[in-house]
Amino acid sequence: MSGAALGIEIVVVFFLALFLLHRYGDFKKQQRMVLFGTLLAWYLCFLIVFILPLDVSTVTYVCLSVSVLPIVFPLSVRTLCHKPWSYIPDGIMPVFWRVVYWTSQCLTWLLLPFMQSYARSGGFSITGKIKTALIENAIYYGTYLLIFGSLLIYVAVHPELHLSWYELQTIGITAANTWGLFLLVLLLGYGLVEIPRSYWNASRHGHLLIKTYFKASKLMTEKADAEENLEDVMEEVRKVSESIKYNHPLRKYIDTILRKCPLDYQEKMGRNMDDYEDFDDKQNTYPTEKSLVKLHKQVIYAVQRHNRTRVQWQILLQQAIHLEDVAKNETSSTHQFVHSFPSSEPAGWFSRYIYTPTVEWYWECFLKRWFYRLLAIVLTLFSVVVVWSECTFFSTRPVLSLFAIFIQLAERDYNYLYIEMACFITIFFLCTCVYSTVFRIRVFNYYYLASHHQTDAYSLQFSGMLFCRLTPPLCLNFLGLIHMDSTISHQEKLQTAYTSIMGSMRVLSFIANGFYIYYPMLIVILCIATYFSLGTRCLNLLGFQQFMDDSEMTSDLIDEGKELIRREKRKKQRIEDGENRRREWKERYGNPREDYAARNRSSHEMKETSYSDTVSSSNTERDRIELLHDAEPLDFNADALTDDPPDSEGINDDIDQM
Repeated sequence: MSGAALGIEIVVVFFLALFLLHRYGDFKKQQRMVLFGTLLAWYLCFLIVFILPLDVSTVTYVCLSVSVLPIVFPLSVRTLCHKPWSYIPDGIMPVFWRVVYWTSQCLTWLLLPFMQSYARSGGFSITGKIKTALIENAIYYGTYLLIFGSLLIYVAVHPELHLSWYELQTIGITAANTWGLFLLVLLLGYGLVEIPRSYWNASRHGHLLIKTYFKASKLMTEKADAEENLEDVMEEVRKVSESIKYNHPLRKYIDTILRKCPLDYQEKMGRNMDDYEDFDDKQNTYPTEKSLVKLHKQVIYAVQRHNRTRVQWQILLQQAIHLEDVAKNETSSTHQFVHSFPSSEPAGWFSRYIYTPTVEWYWECFLKRWFYRLLAIVLTLFSVVVVWSECTFFSTRPVLSLFAIFIQLAERDYNYLYIEMACFITIFFLCTCVYSTVFRIRVFNYYYLASHHQTDAYSLQFSGMLFCRLTPPLCLNFLGLIHMDSTISHQEKLQTAYTSIMGSMRVLSFIANGFYIYYPMLIVILCIATYFSLGTRCLNLLGFQQFMDDSEMTSDLIDEGKELIRREKRKKQRIEDGENRRREWKERYGNPREDYAARNRSSHEMKETSYSDTVSSSNTERDRIELLHDAEPLDFNADALTDDPPDSEGINDDIDQM
């Protein structure tokens, strides 16, 4: 099994990253470069999280093998110290971590910022997009060089420090991890409180329903604003399209912009391909290529925002209807879950035999509530343990960090599976608190991760950048919690392969002995602020409406959202009633349109047959008369058929009826 666990996790993590990218991105519409860059960033970060427990168990086995080799009990000790099933051979992990870490850092600090600007650019050519991306990132890269140069000068003025390539590399890693740790504590302090609270609130159906009404009111405002913005942009596109004729040199750019517009707007505006006026004959003011680039960027943004709000409104409407159904079914005496709008699709085997209406009632109205409450309690206990360990992990004598105590107890029993599971659960919980915050936060319309394939390219790549910057300091913080980082624990013991590529943080002592140890204690203040919703209250005071139980504005928005949901339900009910009436009419009387068309086709065929038989009999009679008179045969063309045959009146009447 040597190395098998590593290979299995590499494959599993890839499909996990692919699943999340499929949920938030759009494989059909977004650029392949954007999808590949985001997938690679997410995959590398998830890989670090999943593989690190294997690195810990491997180095634990090596440490125990070295420490239990005294001559006193050679045989019994070697019998106890057996290899873990997930043991990774020497030399693999250092190379693996070096490739993963430096690839992720190149992505987050160099490639992804450039790809962000490239994907968001409104340029019409590759050269134009590259030029725009370089200009936008000039200040960005210059700031990094300034920070790195400052750290470099600090090391240079200390004569006891020698600047080698290894130390320069350590300075760069330290600078990146310091930036990541600063943001990590902020996100972690929010997630440690908000995640347990969100599950507890999810068990309160009444609270969840009024919060959904609040979201509906805000989303409708955003949706109306997105539609108005799209109308304004389309009006500008229409004016530009009408001013630039088909033979204008900039017409190809207009066609590119029109292809990005919704189909109904394309049909309204047309392509101006029927206008053959020469643009040189008139003294019109034409837009420049730079203004068209700006317009192209506006069109992409407006269409993306409009589509996102439209899809989110439909999803939120379904959630509100489902929560209202749960509230109605809670008082049901039949214990059968009844939907307001049953699905028109036939039920599958899972709904017929397993998730029946009775099972659905017990889950939605009874079990789900208690499951969420139990999960919230467990997550709260985890949060308390994390906060305690973050404040005490620097103490090695006595050991106060609970995670370090758990790992040391497992080391004494040589229980490698327990070590891996404890490490995985701990780091998975930390990552959940941090990553879920990244998925939840929204910076106006600048950064927003929306599910159901509604996330734009800029937000996808920005999330990849955040993941790559947050994951390395998060892993170092985890190793410090379990006392596997000698820089923090100040213990002379064998380091993990992951720690070895980070270098010795003692090159910058004020960061290793100060910032890395005492800054995580700030998490206590952040957790208290999150518990009392201080950030929400501040945003509410600044005019950004947030959900607050004791706010009058919140009550007004809840009432408005409730009325919007009621209106949408009535509209949906009318549509469904109309479909049901048409279905019943069709089942009772058939399809009148199809019957009418069939009758017309049969009548037409019968008339054509009657007409052909009449003309044929008339022609035969004329041939007989001409032969009897020894006359020259007539030419039976279209004119000859216009002569009045014996039954011509009846034929003409039939034709008129047709």
